[in-house]
Amino acid sequence: MSTPSPDMPEPGETGTNTRQFNLASFLRNETVGGMALVAATAIALILANTPLSEFYNAVREFRIGPHVLHLDLSVGDWAKDGLLAIFFFVAGLELKRELVVGELADRKRATLPVIAALGGMIVPAILAYSVAHGAPGATEAWAIPVATDIAFALGILSLTGSAIPPTARVFLLSLAVVDDLGAIIVIAVLFTSGLNLLALLLAAVLCAGYWYAQHKRITTPFLYVPLALATWIAVHSSGVHATIAGVALGLLTRVRRDQDEHESPSERLEHRLQPWSAGFVVPVFALFAAGVPIGGAAMADLFHSRVAISVIVGLVVGKLLGIFGSSFLAVKLGFGSRPTGVGWFDIAALAMLGGVGFTVSLLIAELSLPEQAAETAKAAVLIASLIASLVAAAMLLARGRSTRRTRTAEGQ
Repeated sequence: MSTPSPDMPEPGETGTNTRQFNLASFLRNETVGGMALVAATAIALILANTPLSEFYNAVREFRIGPHVLHLDLSVGDWAKDGLLAIFFFVAGLELKRELVVGELADRKRATLPVIAALGGMIVPAILAYSVAHGAPGATEAWAIPVATDIAFALGILSLTGSAIPPTARVFLLSLAVVDDLGAIIVIAVLFTSGLNLLALLLAAVLCAGYWYAQHKRITTPFLYVPLALATWIAVHSSGVHATIAGVALGLLTRVRRDQDEHESPSERLEHRLQPWSAGFVVPVFALFAAGVPIGGAAMADLFHSRVAISVIVGLVVGKLLGIFGSSFLAVKLGFGSRPTGVGWFDIAALAMLGGVGFTVSLLIAELSLPEQAAETAKAAVLIASLIASLVAAAMLLARGRSTRRTRTAEGQ
């Protein structure tokens, strides 16, 4: 992600605000965000698997918010559906910028991550169903490995992929957004009992209002903040995953700046929200999402359950084959082109990162399976995500070592 130089103050800031700006610049560093994510994940796993688990679960399940419109959510749900919408909004801003003026403005480069995402959904689903066929829950569990967790995948990339071109991040971001949208459609069609079409229509009207305000160059936050909150509430009330509101509003934000503007609304919002997203939103989300018990009956049943094995195969093998294979075919058949400076080994590493399922995969496991089977499947998601993370990190680090050796040999 491109950010202004840390030596330059933000628009509207002065040198007297140096301490605050330095903190913001520190949080904008993606490696810092990745480290915070890993630390929060480790803390969550410790809390969930020690005598502190009862306290951790009590905090996570504590409900706050008004009963009206079903907004009395648990703390964990507020982190997953509420706070994470800010991360998705920032992701939507970055994706819109790349589509309009960046790497994805080229049609073939914009097409490739979409094809990769589709392959990364279809192949894991087929593999998972094939492995679990005939076992109880097989007809529902095939959907568990279709999703990629954007926050975790990008966090691992930021920690270990310093040598990979920035265009690779855009590819992974685009792929993961399409992947998550597809997974949320699967949830809405197969696992949502009551889809509220009136709330969906209201969300569409509010999104149209946001676009119109952008078109008319309205800048006051006194309009946009209530509009964004209302859109989130409408999407949440519709039964669709509420983070979709963040993606939608990000994609509707104006990217090109006018002649009298120092920066576009997209640049301004991304610059101000990204530190909050990386330094607070994503770590808090991880703190409440990653607390999965890895002992007891769930782990004991893990390798005796064909459904659990199918989830691991789907995420670790299916994502790699689906994303890499569909990308390779798309490029060879002329439907897409690789990002600038990104080789096939890089694509393979990113495809491996696609196996980090986590949040949406955990949600599908909860929605699709009975309680005990769901716990085993969630443990499988955790194991698969860990394997995919470690393999992808090793590939990215190997890529970095190779790049450094090449530069040394060339005398750079």
